[in-house]
Amino acid sequence: MRIGVAGLGAMGSAIAARLMEAGHQVTVWNRTAAKVQPAAAAGAKAVDSPAAVAAASEAVITILTDGTAIDAVYRGPAGLLSGDVKGKLFIEMSTVPPGVETALAPQVRATGAAFVECPVGGSTAPARQGKLLGLMGAEAADAARAKPILDQLCRKVEHCGAVGAGSAMKLAINLPLMIGWQAYAEAFSLVRDLGWEPKRLVDLFAESNGANNGFKLRAAMIVAMLENRDPGPITFSVANAVKDLKTMIATGAAKGADMPAAKAALAAIEKSNTDGLGASDASRQTVYWSSRKK
Repeated sequence: MRIGVAGLGAMGSAIAARLMEAGHQVTVWNRTAAKVQPAAAAGAKAVDSPAAVAAASEAVITILTDGTAIDAVYRGPAGLLSGDVKGKLFIEMSTVPPGVETALAPQVRATGAAFVECPVGGSTAPARQGKLLGLMGAEAADAARAKPILDQLCRKVEHCGAVGAGSAMKLAINLPLMIGWQAYAEAFSLVRDLGWEPKRLVDLFAESNGANNGFKLRAAMIVAMLENRDPGPITFSVANAVKDLKTMIATGAAKGADMPAAKAALAAIEKSNTDGLGASDASRQTVYWSSRKK
C-alpha cells in the first residue's frame, strides 16, 4: 500500500520504518528536512510538502507536536488538504486535546476523504516493533478501513468511540505515568541516605505493586542515570511530559474536573524543564528530583 507519514519526530520515524518493514511504499515529509534523511536512506520517498505526501499516498499518517502544527500541516497553502484527496484515508496520531481532532474531522470529510484519530500508547521501541497500543476514535466504517494498517503498528487497537474519544483516552492513560515519574522521585528521596546501589534499589521498586510498566521498561535507563552513565536514546522527553500534562489539565478543566495531582506533577516537571532537562528522557525526573534539597 502507498502510505505517507507527515511528521518525522522520534515516533514518526519509528512508524515509518515499521511500515517499510511491513512492505508498504512510504512517502515522508518533515518540516525540518534533516529528519527525513534516515527514512529516505532506508527506502522512503522524501517529498517537499505535505501536499506531495497526500498526492503520493492512499493513506496518510500524521504524528505532530501540537494543534498549531496540525493546523499548518493539514490546512496550510501546501497542506495535506490543499489538493484533491477524495477517497484517501487520514490517520491522525498526535497527542492533542480532543477538540483539535473533533474540529479537524469534518474538514477532512468535507474533501471526500476519511478521517480516523489514533493516538498511541508506547514509545519508540514498541513503535519500531509494531507493539503500540492504539486508541482509535472514528466512525465504524472508517475504523474498519484503518484497522489493517494500525494492526501492523499496534499489539492492540481499541476503538474508543467517535472522533475525540481516542484523544481523551490517550490523555487518561498517560496521566498516571506522568505523575508516576514525580512519585518515584519523591519515593527515592526517602531512601537516598540508605546507601543502596542503584540497581538494587530499582530492582526492588520494579518488583513492587507500585511499579508501572513505564518504570519497568525504563529500569535500566534509571539505573544508568543514577550511576551517572549514558542512559541511551530518549523514549519520551521531559519537555513532552510538560506539554502533555498541560493538555491533560486543560482537558480536565473543560470537562469540569479538578486535577490536583497532575497540577503538582506539572509544577515539579516544569521546574526540571526550565533547569535544562527538557531534552532528557522523562524518567530523568525520577533521578533529578530525588537528589534535590528543599
